[in-house]
Amino acid sequence: MLSYSVYKNDNTSKWVTFIHGAGGSSSIWFRQIRSFKEKFNILLIDLSGHGKSKSRFSENSKEAYTFELITGDIIEVLNNLSIKKSHFVGVSLGTIIVRDIADRFPNLVESLVLAGAILKFNIRSNMLMIFGNFLRSVVPYILLYKLEAFIIMPKKNHRESRLLLVKECRKLNQKEFIRWCKLTRGIKKVLKSQRQTDIKIPSLYVMGAEDHIFLPSVRKSVSSFNKAQLSVIENSGHVVNIDQPKKFNERVVKFLKSLV
Repeated sequence: MLSYSVYKNDNTSKWVTFIHGAGGSSSIWFRQIRSFKEKFNILLIDLSGHGKSKSRFSENSKEAYTFELITGDIIEVLNNLSIKKSHFVGVSLGTIIVRDIADRFPNLVESLVLAGAILKFNIRSNMLMIFGNFLRSVVPYILLYKLEAFIIMPKKNHRESRLLLVKECRKLNQKEFIRWCKLTRGIKKVLKSQRQTDIKIPSLYVMGAEDHIFLPSVRKSVSSFNKAQLSVIENSGHVVNIDQPKKFNERVVKFLKSLV
């Protein structure tokens, strides 16, 4: 089972489950815990091979991750804790994962918060994905990750986010990194479906105004969803919960409380 941490609040039955992105870990939510635990029960999960979670695959396995496997691992944790329903907060790749949970298990999802949401790759990010897949077996994975992090989060005020993600990514290994890279093979089909399908679950997209790669497509798509809102935070890049934690916490907690 995946590694997880729980922060209980005996005054409520409401849960918020946090899902990090590729290369990160549950530690990226450290600036959210205090604000959220005052109102909710908190579940932080480390995805397979990340943080304190062991890989679901043996070292020499040639299997790769799929969204079905990733989602199944998360649902196993919720079932183990007897959590019948939860708000889900994802960041970056984690937004695709929590949306996949909503597609597969809508009865488990009270709402979605999608921070640094990925709904479409532009020309630059497509080239980055192709470049990374081409070199992943011959270039040390941490160098590729550093380059990708810099391209996605290039500004000085994104530095803390870059450094934290690179630090967490070092806990992976080359083979595990490659397994996660293979997830991109079918990702365009998944994203197309997520852009075109309105799940009718209350959703808040929280984007940094400087998220130059992903914000434009999110602006366009969210306007067509009936129960979705978009909140753009100034002076923030892709990992908005680290770049502007106070504003992120205030806006997300307000949204979640409005659903009670």
